[in-house]
Amino acid sequence: MADKGGMDKIKGKAKEMGGKVTGDRGKEAEGKMDQAKGEAKKAMGDARDRAQDSVKRRDT
Repeated sequence: MADKGGMDKIKGKAKEMGGKVTGDRGKEAEGKMDQAKGEAKKAMGDARDRAQDSVKRRDT
């Protein structure tokens, strides 16, 4: 996972800001959900990286 949710977080922040500016609470909520999805992807990617590093250290 190359960007580890970074694009979701950026897209979400833009949606949230757009929703705030236009008063569209639905779009604002979508943005917050996209940001949460990005954070979850980052956590999964970080966990996968730690697991792979652990396996590499164990095998050497």
